[in-house]
Amino acid sequence: MYEHLEHYGVPKKVIEAMNVADRKLFVPEEYSSSAYFDIPLPIGFGQTISAPHMVGIMCSALDLSNGDKVLEIGTGSGYNAAVMATLVGDDGWIYTIERIDELAKIAKERFELLGIKNVTVVIGDGKKGLPEYAPFEKIAVTCYVRHVPKELTSQLTNNGILIIPVGDEYVQVLKKIMKVDGRLYEQDLMNVRFVPLI
Repeated sequence: MYEHLEHYGVPKKVIEAMNVADRKLFVPEEYSSSAYFDIPLPIGFGQTISAPHMVGIMCSALDLSNGDKVLEIGTGSGYNAAVMATLVGDDGWIYTIERIDELAKIAKERFELLGIKNVTVVIGDGKKGLPEYAPFEKIAVTCYVRHVPKELTSQLTNNGILIIPVGDEYVQVLKKIMKVDGRLYEQDLMNVRFVPLI
């Protein structure tokens, strides 16, 4: 599944991290035969697991490094968090927020099964971020918003990066937002299609 990721500009270290997290373990059993296709798949409750190339692109754009403290909005099946947990290493930590209790529980069980110890799953409202654990070097949002929540940009460190889909149900743009000396700089990366942040 991953051979073509280089064509999307995904670096080797991200591809290797994606190989560590077996996507088949993060999809419902009825979709296991499609787990290695580069497509989004349903995970229940009206949610999806992103296509592998999108996970690779988002992780690449975040420029994840060993020791980073990362906030993820939208745990879903836990796949993206598992990949990021590998990239930030034992010295880093992933805080991931999920609003659906059942998905959060399933994701926790998967992390335990895989021995992933540097992820904290929180049930809550992703739009508010996690001020009690802020600031974060990196923030990844896996659902689209109409406007970038100020609560999220305020929880970025200096030189921090926020990756977030912005738009509506028809047109969304994946944005990279960088905070430098208190100022925000935006870069449009590509058109995307995500479920909404609720």
